[in-house]
Amino acid sequence: MNWDVILPLAIFLILVFLVGIYTSRAIKSGPGFLEDYFLAGRELGGFVLAMTMVATYGSASSFIGGPGAAYQLGLGWVLLAMAQLVTGYFTLAVLGKKFAIVARKIKAVTLIDFLKARYESKWVVILSAFSIVIFLFSSMAAQWVGGGRLIESFTGVSYTTALFIFSVSVLVYVIAGGFRAVVITDAIQGVVMLIGTLIILGGTIVAGGGIDHIMGELRAENPNLISPFGSDLSLTPLYVSSFWVLVGIGVVGLPQISVRAMSYRNSKAMHRAMIIGTFVVGFIMLGMHLAGVFGRAVLPGVEVPDTVMPLLALKVLPGWLAGVVLAAPLAAVMSTVDSVLLLVSSAIIKDVYINYIRPDADERFVKKLSFVITAVVGIGVFVMAINPPDLLIWLNLFAFGGLEASFIWPIVLGLYWRRGNANGALASIVVGVGSYIWLHLNHPNLWGMHTVVFPIILSLIAYLVGSFTKGDRPHTITH
Repeated sequence: MNWDVILPLAIFLILVFLVGIYTSRAIKSGPGFLEDYFLAGRELGGFVLAMTMVATYGSASSFIGGPGAAYQLGLGWVLLAMAQLVTGYFTLAVLGKKFAIVARKIKAVTLIDFLKARYESKWVVILSAFSIVIFLFSSMAAQWVGGGRLIESFTGVSYTTALFIFSVSVLVYVIAGGFRAVVITDAIQGVVMLIGTLIILGGTIVAGGGIDHIMGELRAENPNLISPFGSDLSLTPLYVSSFWVLVGIGVVGLPQISVRAMSYRNSKAMHRAMIIGTFVVGFIMLGMHLAGVFGRAVLPGVEVPDTVMPLLALKVLPGWLAGVVLAAPLAAVMSTVDSVLLLVSSAIIKDVYINYIRPDADERFVKKLSFVITAVVGIGVFVMAINPPDLLIWLNLFAFGGLEASFIWPIVLGLYWRRGNANGALASIVVGVGSYIWLHLNHPNLWGMHTVVFPIILSLIAYLVGSFTKGDRPHTITH
């Protein structure tokens, strides 16, 4: 047990617990409960909005899986990862004011609330909720694995015990505080992630003898490590470019990101979040992935790539500082888990149960059910994460692709194209998800591109064809 490492982390976890308990007192009872629990009352300022988007997007893939892939493949993966620079800016630019205005107009608390009001279709709602639950379970499993791996690496306890500690920590403050707890802790975690990135990158460069020496070591081991094409030449220009769809423009279709565009206070907050978020995402992605590559010269021969970052922190930093730095990936994992966990529970409770099973449910019962469903979903993901994959980034990217293929066109075209209708939305979701799963199982990376590209194209065609098969119906909520 590395107590000098564990102590700063324990302080961090206690702080998160206290925030969850404190913010639970601010949750309204009665008619405002759902909006307050799931959207923090639509009161987010610019800094908090930026940090909650960064912290939600900056997950185990960014701090554990991504640097692990960079360790394996070299600088080419850093180039690929920088496609994520535009995520927050692009999401707010595309959805922006119109999405927030429409959400307030129809009193939408979740993304599916918007889809329900826009398309007026029971099946659009049910298929959307199904897609969220299925794909976000995969995403949460990846985050749970990341949190378990982290705690395992610096405590010495078994993976299962570490996973249990992580699960309990997240569930307590999400169940207690809802979205308000999530966004406030996200702001804290975003700052921790920024500081941790700076420290680990600097420590790795110093331990490696400087950038020139590190580059020399990498070149001597394999010249392809410092090329744009990856150590095994698998990062072709077409493959790297396809990631601008998966982790760049396609992020508009991620429910856990798009729902944030409903929750800010005013236009000034949105514009400030676009600037702050772009800078913070760019710095964290560049810093963490460079640290992963440079770590190859400091820690050669690491067999499990997902352990590179915690091992690197323990190697190049004093114990107490390693504890502070390891709070950054733990913050990234927890901040993504809490948001996704809340999103899945809202899909089950708000979008399916209240809409179609028991519309007359009273607020007190809904409040209790929200807590119970959130706990049950968390326990289910814990069970899924007990047998983890070797490299969790692929599990997370699979979830990203499935959600984007399902939601990007029903959201964007539903917001901006008057003629889009339920036929188009249904066709888009069915074709997008169906083709994505089929390609993923049978022809992954078709023609050298990530699997998500063709399903997004096919889902666009399906949306257009489906919408033209039925006469234009005016939809006043977006106009």
